[in-house]
Amino acid sequence: MSEASFQQPDRRRPEPLWYQVEEAIRAIVKSGEWATGDQIPAEDRLCALFGVSRITLRHALRNLEEAGLLRREHGRGTFVRSTTLVAGTRELTSFTQEMGNMGVVAGSRLLDCGLTTANAAAAGALEIEEGDPVVRIRRLRLGNSEPIGIQTAQLSAVRVPGFLDAGLLQGSLYEALERHYGIVPVAARENYRVGAVGAADAELLDLPVGSPAFVVERITTDERGPFEFTVSIMRGDRYEIRSTLRAGRAPSTPRS
Repeated sequence: MSEASFQQPDRRRPEPLWYQVEEAIRAIVKSGEWATGDQIPAEDRLCALFGVSRITLRHALRNLEEAGLLRREHGRGTFVRSTTLVAGTRELTSFTQEMGNMGVVAGSRLLDCGLTTANAAAAGALEIEEGDPVVRIRRLRLGNSEPIGIQTAQLSAVRVPGFLDAGLLQGSLYEALERHYGIVPVAARENYRVGAVGAADAELLDLPVGSPAFVVERITTDERGPFEFTVSIMRGDRYEIRSTLRAGRAPSTPRS
């Protein structure tokens, strides 16, 4: 790799040095200069190339490891991970934004899109009547051209009139909904369970039939209420759930 690829932090900028290093490494991975499985340079070398201290560098590397972009192997070094989504407590973003935050190029392949009727699960999630019309969008989700999961989204047709004729399936769905319908997500609730990949999905995900997967149900709301119900089948080897646990009781006050 050319040393010109390493953008040294600008100490005049308001962002912390570790943040600038983190963003620079994301850009290198996103550009493909560091590919999946590549070992990145040793810490001493990176410190010299970025012109920062070891503490600053480790802060950036730790964040990238927690985000799923890098993996550290004891005694071997740090490597670029295969595309992995990390779920848990996080900001509400679209798939495109989430992948971009990881330095990964998001992609989608439309599998099916059409008008159908809401079953009991979709009706309950969207707070509509069973049998009401919904727009159903089924997509294969990709990260750096690798299959990550299959997402089936259902939108209440009343909230998105003319959706199928408007050509809104290129790029981020959330951006299209905001631009054309004024729908801005404000909250989402997700439920996770473990499942197995069926025959049809296994072929799309390039996995053996029966491979473990996360089944993620998500209800997304705007100021008017729920507008999207999504069921995702995510590859178990490219999806992680992380949580931070805190003690439920306050620490005792030391006596003087």
